[in-house]
Amino acid sequence: MNDILPDEAAAWQHLETEARRVLEAYGYREIRFPHVERLELFARSIGEDTDIVEKEMYTFEDTGGEILALRPEGTAGCVRAGITNGLFRGQTHRLYYLGPMFRHERPQKGRYRQFHQVGVEAFGPATPDLDVEQILMARRLLQDLGVEGLTLHLNSLGKPADRRVYREELVGFLEARRDSLCETCQERIQRSPMRVLDCKVPTCQEAVAEAPEITDFLGEESRAHFDRLRALLDAAGVPYELNPRLVRGLDYYTDTVYEWTSDQLGSQATVVAGGRYDGLVEEIGGPSTPAVGFALGIERLLALVAPERVPEPHPSVFIAPLDAAVETDAMALAESLRDRGVSAWYHCGGGSLKSQLKKADRSGARLALVLGEQEQAEGTVLVRDLASGEQEALARREVEDHVVHRSS
Repeated sequence: MNDILPDEAAAWQHLETEARRVLEAYGYREIRFPHVERLELFARSIGEDTDIVEKEMYTFEDTGGEILALRPEGTAGCVRAGITNGLFRGQTHRLYYLGPMFRHERPQKGRYRQFHQVGVEAFGPATPDLDVEQILMARRLLQDLGVEGLTLHLNSLGKPADRRVYREELVGFLEARRDSLCETCQERIQRSPMRVLDCKVPTCQEAVAEAPEITDFLGEESRAHFDRLRALLDAAGVPYELNPRLVRGLDYYTDTVYEWTSDQLGSQATVVAGGRYDGLVEEIGGPSTPAVGFALGIERLLALVAPERVPEPHPSVFIAPLDAAVETDAMALAESLRDRGVSAWYHCGGGSLKSQLKKADRSGARLALVLGEQEQAEGTVLVRDLASGEQEALARREVEDHVVHRSS
């Protein structure tokens, strides 16, 4: 767990604003759902044999005896929300969400036990053009944020029937090399053999180097889907690398799986991970509904956003009352400017003119409005241009128009 301090929050706000702008430009709308769900939702959707369900979820029993869990990812909760609220009735829905996820795993750079994601889910069409649209959308967001060194990794996991045939072949291959695998992968051979392919232990990577590839086991429908997807990417000018070891860590994926990686992140290079999960809505209890989505880790992505790309919040005007006698007028002036849409920071706590102007400089404001007893008596305000150091006295009735004009 970690805190996000005010100096860091500007970068978070920038990323979230950019995400909303890009996703909504593609027709996606925000959905919000609880951080807490029934444990059975994740066990059913993610897979009881996954590391997430077995080792990483935060679970607890409530006063009614029900076992609940903090959400470890967003897709299952989004699907549950769609089923609960009757969204999947032959309609197409493009949805996105932002927020915290929770996993009890070893913290690493850009990943904490409470981490944050932007998630995207689309329900309806089973066609590969929707997969490609999301791949392009993810690339646009990354590029707009200034992320460099991007590579698209692509694979297909086929249909469940395709994977059953492949699984038999893969298990035989892995059993013959059991002694070369790490202890975790030895345990996975029978219950989750495809995850052995994604192990990062060097001896395991060497052992599976010649493993059969799932794309050789695709059925006609999945083959056509994958071929069309690749043709659309080629037509869009998007280079990609076929990666037969890309299997993702969750049980619900079918057909397309992909990752956007950056060479700026070292070994933990993935910034966006996604794929198709056509059977999940029905598995959880809804109608048969094809779906595809992706997620990106906000903490990891923030490590790639250059500080100079993050706009710093600052006011247009800094208002400096020099003594208590003018506070009422100064606060009224500040509110009047805000009524006109001008960002005005009012200095509380008093202080000398010199000290207040120093704070005005640090605020990033263009103008400082200084009001003292003399100015109040004369019905004027001292306006100081912080960029040039010039100052002039204006009548109070002229201040608003002057400031609005100068700050626009």
